[in-house]
Amino acid sequence: MKPEATPFQRRRPLTEDELAHISWLKLLSADERVRAVEDLKITDAQPGDFLCRTGRPVTYWFGVIDGLLKMSSDNAEGQTMTFTGVPPGGWFGEGTALKREVYRYNIQALRKSLVAGLHVDTFHWLLDHSIGFNRFVMNQLNERLGQFIAAREIDRMANPNIRVARSLAALFNPVLYPGLGAVLRITQQELAYLVGLSRQRVNEALTTLAAEGAIQVEYGGLRVTDLQALRTHAF
Repeated sequence: MKPEATPFQRRRPLTEDELAHISWLKLLSADERVRAVEDLKITDAQPGDFLCRTGRPVTYWFGVIDGLLKMSSDNAEGQTMTFTGVPPGGWFGEGTALKREVYRYNIQALRKSLVAGLHVDTFHWLLDHSIGFNRFVMNQLNERLGQFIAAREIDRMANPNIRVARSLAALFNPVLYPGLGAVLRITQQELAYLVGLSRQRVNEALTTLAAEGAIQVEYGGLRVTDLQALRTHAF
């Protein structure tokens, strides 16, 4: 039996509609945009597919056009620690791409996803030539630092309702995920994977958050009605 193609083998150029979902392209000059579009590729990642693996050298800077990814790492005991989810609009790995080092984390698709990639050489070319791209990457790095500090705080929280609230708030970061809007397409099981709780406990937390008016549970996803409450309130 012929082995299934990998995400790398399934890569292809982006359509105009897919390019329209990449916010940083608008910051480039005409010549810079041509160079970026010529290099950009996209692949369809199936649930469970790895886009990045710990110890592998960086080749692309990635962004999610559609779907949901999980960023995690495994410790010496084989336990998995989830850092964050990556929803549509999110680009990740700029720190690794800047240093051209190996990945220190895994990126895995939680559901069928469309993931774009810009080759690391073109990433550095844009850094050398585009002020707009530099500002975008600097904002990404600044927000990412805050995100990981918050993730450490979440790991130490004993209250499941607060853990779910803070984890949801992180997924609605308007700088890291500018195209997401107010609705996140995510199942309770997917959220359980990201938060590190059981699906039943996540369901109870969502019920509490909905009763407090912070979210609305909709078919196939969640609508945030009070983002500030998710970030600050102790439910």
